[in-house]
Amino acid sequence: MPTPSSLLVIVVTLCLLGSPLVAPFKLPRNMTLPAVFAFGDSIIDPGNNNGLLTVAKSNFHPYGRDFYGRVATGRFSNGRVPSDFLAEAIGVKDTLPAYLDPSLDTCDLLTGVSFASGAAGYDPLSAQLALVFSMSDQLNLFREYIGKIRAEVGDERTRTIISESLYVVCTGSNDITNTYFSIPVRSFVYDIPSYAGFIAELASEFLQELYGIGARRIGVLSLPPAGCLPSQRTIKGGTDRDCFEPANRLASLANSKIQSKIRSLGSNLLDAKIVFLDIYYPLMNIIQHPAPYGFTYADVGCCGTGKIEVSVLCNNFDDPSTCKDAKEYVFWDSYHPTEATYRLLVSHLLDKYAHEFY
Repeated sequence: MPTPSSLLVIVVTLCLLGSPLVAPFKLPRNMTLPAVFAFGDSIIDPGNNNGLLTVAKSNFHPYGRDFYGRVATGRFSNGRVPSDFLAEAIGVKDTLPAYLDPSLDTCDLLTGVSFASGAAGYDPLSAQLALVFSMSDQLNLFREYIGKIRAEVGDERTRTIISESLYVVCTGSNDITNTYFSIPVRSFVYDIPSYAGFIAELASEFLQELYGIGARRIGVLSLPPAGCLPSQRTIKGGTDRDCFEPANRLASLANSKIQSKIRSLGSNLLDAKIVFLDIYYPLMNIIQHPAPYGFTYADVGCCGTGKIEVSVLCNNFDDPSTCKDAKEYVFWDSYHPTEATYRLLVSHLLDKYAHEFY
């Protein structure tokens, strides 16, 4: 009869045999990344909001139109999202599932999950307004996850998974578009520079708490040029639908302050590799010069008119006006990029920053 330790070896081996080895970069000798974990908002939420009473959902068509099996999993795009591509890049698996997906098995858990929740932000008010999981809630889900895998594989294997895995944090854009510029609560108290500092301080606190739980290898995606999202062009860009520059300024300032906080944390947290991953300028370059990247449209999304549709407004009723080929578009809906854009951005991040995690 197998011993508990031999059963553990069998479970882990079977999980690894099911992992596609498609990494575009070579890890140093004897280095392995056992899992990927994601925290943040709709950019990397694969469906954690599906069971919540919120409008911040995407588990219906035409979302998922280009995903495996054309399934609308709850990813806010036509196909895969950045956390999926990152998990594939390190050879773990080709999609990173939602932690709250009821169909998860032990292998799914051991190789990583996403705790991200669409419409969340560093600012807890963003999640509160949207009735979704805050960043603090996501950490609590992570703690619950640790208890689950410890019961499956024991303390030693759990410590290895938690300490050696890759963590991805991506949030902040909702703090700008849905919280600061949409309601007069934060803007009444903070001007743009001080709110950027407030976001950076919250980001630092989150990273310290994540480190305290056991994370050591953390990639923090920058805020995007939020003022150039199609919805923000429509709402605040005037008749010409220009980029809303105050939002871009806030994102840029927050990025600078978060980057400074990360440098400080890197000096003070033992064994931590916390890397700031800039997507602001790469995405802005794609938006301003779409043709060289193979895109035709950069100021509207594919879904519906592409000017305002997002989440519940991007639905099957929009199908007659939804584009036929999302690869021509930088954005899928009025807020989220297409799978093609995400693939380009992740490829850039890997080329530029992968060595910093070694």
